Amino acid sequence: MSEEEILYDKEETIERIKEQINSLPIILYMKGNPDAPLCGFSQQAVEHLKALQKPFAYVNILQDEAIRQYLPEYADWATFPQLWVEGKLIGGADIIAEMAESGELAELFNRIEFDWDSVDED
Repeated sequence: MSEEEILYDKEETIERIKEQINSLPIILYMKGNPDAPLCGFSQQAVEHLKALQKPFAYVNILQDEAIRQYLPEYADWATFPQLWVEGKLIGGADIIAEMAESGELAELFNRIEFDWDSVDED
C-alpha cells in the first residue's frame, strides 16, 4: 500500500469530527465501545459516564483510523479517550475521574437537555 493510499482526507475528517461534536451533546472518543472498552483509560472513563445513568454517544477510534489520526490535532489533545460535551473538549480519563469525584461531571450532565430519539444512528 502506498503512502497516499493510507492517508485520509484531513479536511473531510475534520468536518466529520466537527459534525459529531456539534450534533451530539455528549460524545466519548474511545478505544472499543462502552460494553467492551479496549484500554484501561477508556474503561475508566466509561465507568464514570455509566455511573451517571445518562446516555452518551461514542466513537470507537480503533474502527475509524481517520478520526484516530486527526482528532488529536483538531482537539490539541494527544491522547484517548476524549470526552466532548456540548461541542467542548472536557478532557481525558484523569479529568473525567476528577470531575466525577468532585460531582462536577454529574452537574454538567444534568444541565444537558437533549432528545436522544432524534439522533440519526447511521
